[in-house]
Amino acid sequence: MKKHLWALWSRPLACALLFCAAAQAATLEKTGTFNGLKVDYKVVLPDNFDPARAYPAVLAFGGGPQNLRVVEGSLDRVWRKEAERRGYIVVAPIAPGGQLFYEGGIRIFPQFLDQILADYKIQGSKFHVAGSSNGGLSAFEIASRWPRYFLSVSGIPGMLNEPTPDKIAPLKPVCIYMDVGEFDAVGVPEMRKQVEDFWRRGFTADYHVEPNQGHGLSFDAAGITRLFDQFDASAKGCDK
Repeated sequence: MKKHLWALWSRPLACALLFCAAAQAATLEKTGTFNGLKVDYKVVLPDNFDPARAYPAVLAFGGGPQNLRVVEGSLDRVWRKEAERRGYIVVAPIAPGGQLFYEGGIRIFPQFLDQILADYKIQGSKFHVAGSSNGGLSAFEIASRWPRYFLSVSGIPGMLNEPTPDKIAPLKPVCIYMDVGEFDAVGVPEMRKQVEDFWRRGFTADYHVEPNQGHGLSFDAAGITRLFDQFDASAKGCDK
């Protein structure tokens, strides 16, 4: 698979392992081996987590090298606080041996998803998948290959790499959200072209251009709220 231009632009974005009281939120550090690849990953549990209860869940990919530093930065900036508050589980894997998840690291799927479903009660046994830059490419690639596991896919920014008809078609039942910075010279034309293709095919895809931002989107509280509002909405259907 060709290297996307975003891989050249992305920059690396440490939170210690936290074990909290049973009634509080926790961020867990886990390791597993899937299809021969050892993978470290973080799991954010919501406030007042109850293992007997089913929760909505987000599979969140970091950008750039998708390493530990990037993943922890993404959790701190975007995912942890709102997930804990709203009652979401967030699962954030770290690229195994530096293999990006839309390239060699994709080998851990779908076994990795099956393990999360075995460990936690996930509403409807389906995830929301999201990521920025290389993480957005990863989110779309995995949603395209295994759509039965996903309610929504969000590129912040992100899109489907090498979008052949055979790769596009499986995304129809998945809610699609695409965000790109106004000054992202590569992302704006490429993502606009792809979302227009989705629309021509009858997909319902939301597309936002964030004013005064470049490739590395910086979400404020309102932007993070909108991300989770989109997850909430997609759980009710996409009107495809």
